[in-house]
Amino acid sequence: MNSTSALEQLAEIELQKEEEEDEDQSCVTDGPSTNSCSSDPSHPYYDVARHGIVQVCGDDKFGRKLIVFSSCCLPPSHQLNHRRLLEYLKFTLDQYVEMDYILVYFHHGLRSGNKPSLKWLREAYAEFDRKYKKNMKTLFVVHPTNFIRIVWNIFKPLISHKFGKKLIYVNYLTELREHLNYEQLIIPADVLRHDEKLRLAQKGGPAPSVKTPPPRPPLPTQQFGVSLQYLREKNMEAIIPLVLSQTVTYLKEKGLNTEGIFRRSARVQIIKDVQKLYNLGKPVDFNEFNDVHVAAVILKTFLRELPEPLLTFNVYTHIQDFLNVESSLRVSRCRQLMEDLPEHNFIVAKYLLSFLYTVSQQSVENRMSPSNLSCVFGVNLLRPPHGSLSLSSLTPINMFTEILIQHFPSVFGSRCPPRPDHPLTLTTQPLPRTKHCFLPIL
Repeated sequence: MNSTSALEQLAEIELQKEEEEDEDQSCVTDGPSTNSCSSDPSHPYYDVARHGIVQVCGDDKFGRKLIVFSSCCLPPSHQLNHRRLLEYLKFTLDQYVEMDYILVYFHHGLRSGNKPSLKWLREAYAEFDRKYKKNMKTLFVVHPTNFIRIVWNIFKPLISHKFGKKLIYVNYLTELREHLNYEQLIIPADVLRHDEKLRLAQKGGPAPSVKTPPPRPPLPTQQFGVSLQYLREKNMEAIIPLVLSQTVTYLKEKGLNTEGIFRRSARVQIIKDVQKLYNLGKPVDFNEFNDVHVAAVILKTFLRELPEPLLTFNVYTHIQDFLNVESSLRVSRCRQLMEDLPEHNFIVAKYLLSFLYTVSQQSVENRMSPSNLSCVFGVNLLRPPHGSLSLSSLTPINMFTEILIQHFPSVFGSRCPPRPDHPLTLTTQPLPRTKHCFLPIL
């Protein structure tokens, strides 16, 4: 028996031992994904997609797409064509392979009865050529076991040193918070329960989560990670936040015809540097970067880091039953929810959605239809007040956001927000109390 065969046998033994040690043999998940792809029987890979094994769930902190593979969602092998699974994985990645992306692999739930063969893994690695591997910036393996480490040793001769450096083992879900926008992750319930079980099983070891000191008070010039109210109090001359105004102005001028705008990332260090400039109150000139994706990522980052999302926690609670609203009434329901926003949120939301509506009008060139834009911005405009987004919440979020963009004139009225090169200014008089009525001085 050669060394590879011995390792394969050892891997099988380890997997069986892990199954025996796990008291809960069953895989309990939230059920099949309810996103638009997996719930549509006309989808070319509906037979695979309906299980929710592969999910695309927003961006990380630097605008890179998050793609999740959940082993616990794999059905028994006789119920799934693994060749089709490989084709579906490539089909999903092909939509994002031209940009940087992050792959999160939830290992828990892999069993002897549902795991693809090692031959399948070899074929998968061979078929994912350089275009897939180059732009995958990190592979997070969550809840690794001895089985994973043995399999890694089997594949080590095939894997380049550069690709190997992208692998990061994550023992507890809390560790992902250091790297990703955790709230956007789609985490099956079975994985959450397993993580809790591991944490409770710790005996005398350090807690998996590291205590952090209380956050420092924000700088007077802080732009990221502070509320709309804070920004307005510190800069009484502008209702539209500086970051939003400047990125929209630049993107309207330079980015409307850029294919894949908002779907591609930018260099992480550049994004960090731009955020630092903004937070220190220093000027930012996006023309210096010669890359429209820098401004696009900064815009998404600003929205994502608001302590309360732009469309508020209250709206999130109302749209969870959005699918139950009759199609003919959805636009009016959206209008009602927008009118109920706090006045400042309404003004800023109208400004942003007007811009996204303009972007969608150029979708022939930029490939960003209202549907595509909703997938990008939905999770940045709405999120629950506690915990992470669930599988079932994504569909109403995206549908709601798509209607806001596609039917912007009907939802927000015929009056458009002021041009971004003439930001709203305030007089010393308070805003008129008429609901969502304001008098800009241009």
